[in-house]
Amino acid sequence: MADRGARRNAKRRIPESFWVRAAYSLALIAAVVILGTLAMHAIEGWSYLDSFYFTSFIATGQGPPSELQPASPLGKVFASVLAFVSVGTVITALLFLFGPFLGRVLKAGEERLEEIGREVEELERR
Repeated sequence: MADRGARRNAKRRIPESFWVRAAYSLALIAAVVILGTLAMHAIEGWSYLDSFYFTSFIATGQGPPSELQPASPLGKVFASVLAFVSVGTVITALLFLFGPFLGRVLKAGEERLEEIGREVEELERR
């Protein structure tokens, strides 16, 4: 019974509106990209455009662009931490955005499989 209550409370915390979830997701991704851009600019002395370019490559899991490599030890450590944080953030934001839809698709598939199972059992009884 406690599990059911926990699920009900979790449902209430997730906004129903796709657009509200999209705004939260985009804000989260933007925050990580902005922080990464500002930090790489400060640490490596790159232009804001180069820092943004580097951060966007890291955040999307493509790895650092070949023409931009951190030279300082602090830049290398920050880029490594940025890779873990930003990739996780992007994945989490996308799951938050599309999770309710995927849940409905999985539930519909499960219901269809149960229906097919009942039909097979009925055919076996004949």
